[in-house]
Amino acid sequence: MTHTIFIDGEAGTTGLEIRERLEARPDLELVLLGDRRRDVGARREALNAADAVILCLPDDAAREAVAMIENPSVKVIDASTAYRVAPGWAYGFPEMDAGQRDLIARSSFVSNPGCYPTGFIGLMRPLVKAGLVPATYPVTVNAVSGYSGGGKAMIAEFEASGAATAYRAYGLSLRHKHVPEMTKHTGLSRDVLFAPAVGNYRQGMLVEVPLHLAALPETPSVERLHGALVEAYDGQHFVEVADLEETEALSGLEPEGLNGTNRLRLHVFGDRNGEQARLVALLDNLGKGASGAAVQNLNIMLGLDETTGLI
Repeated sequence: MTHTIFIDGEAGTTGLEIRERLEARPDLELVLLGDRRRDVGARREALNAADAVILCLPDDAAREAVAMIENPSVKVIDASTAYRVAPGWAYGFPEMDAGQRDLIARSSFVSNPGCYPTGFIGLMRPLVKAGLVPATYPVTVNAVSGYSGGGKAMIAEFEASGAATAYRAYGLSLRHKHVPEMTKHTGLSRDVLFAPAVGNYRQGMLVEVPLHLAALPETPSVERLHGALVEAYDGQHFVEVADLEETEALSGLEPEGLNGTNRLRLHVFGDRNGEQARLVALLDNLGKGASGAAVQNLNIMLGLDETTGLI
């Protein structure tokens, strides 16, 4: 059986990446509008005729697109921030909980996670669920992404002749739009303090959570933190937890290490006899952080092997 797929916003960074992953698949047929992609009537027709729609649009445009969909059989994946904490929408992180994959499979509306939240939730949700980090704990997350995460404008800025920016901190107002989903989907009751940055490289990211273990109930060891993550992701194809021995042997961690994949690798750094830990997630912001996750969710929603077309 061939499924028809319409990518609304295929010309954007995420849309192009999704199209590249889908267009060679014999089990899918892409609905392409070409020069008519800005034609509201053509878009409305495509939004209601496809088996599944992937929205790669700004928040307001995504809401407008959803409002155009009248066909109840259409399955929708939204890659914007618009619906990540909205009622009636499944959060598209299949590995984050035991029932999440089934929820996605049953849903007609799925919100693709943000790239930073994928790394943060991957690290923190199991620890909150296990009671190792209280829901009321003031959690800080530091992160750096390649400039592709900022879309076409930021890509043009960093790739312009003579561009000299090496690194930039942003989100300085502490009101970043990722904070609500990062807080909600980890089970925290206090907003996380999110400190994002962009580096002068195209893609790949590191998401880090520093923890003072002595400030946590029972002063959990590095081994207990690591064990909780291993248990949470046992048997998962795209999420892995680095062995402690492997992590201890590392002298550094490169943000580009998983580029081109749909994988998320979690690390627990720290002195096994100490009182501090650094939890670090590595992923491709355009892979598991965006287009790869959208394809994985699409596969699940269509009842296909979720690894199809992904590495």
